[in-house]
Amino acid sequence: MAIVKQMLQGKGSQIWSVSPNTSMAAAIKMMAEKNVGALIVLENNQCVGIMSERDFARAAAQHDPFSLQTPVSEIMTSKVFYVAPHQTIQECMALMTDKRIRHLPVLQNDELLGVISIGDVVKAMIADQKFTIEQLESYITQS
Repeated sequence: MAIVKQMLQGKGSQIWSVSPNTSMAAAIKMMAEKNVGALIVLENNQCVGIMSERDFARAAAQHDPFSLQTPVSEIMTSKVFYVAPHQTIQECMALMTDKRIRHLPVLQNDELLGVISIGDVVKAMIADQKFTIEQLESYITQS
């Protein structure tokens, strides 16, 4: 059974972040350049929020007039859910499904180690299931 630490080793631990004062325009530009769906919002090296494409879309729909100069702090999700490196992919999937979120920062001893996405979790689950199937097929053909 795969764990978060293994996922980070496979995908890398690059963390893309902005400050709470960053404009939505700059944040969206960074997300496009880095090809990511969310950015960690850091203040004094502490995670104070997460800004996702979903947060941006909701802000655009709810604010009239809408300004791309609005700071990220006004639209970010402040209640951030985390996972630890030892947690399983199944635990991550359950948390993401229950909380209806697509990104989870990985935290250990108050240190941000990386971010995993729903895509990372699905990919790991598929690999885990493929391995199990191969093992079962091997067992069946050897019998």
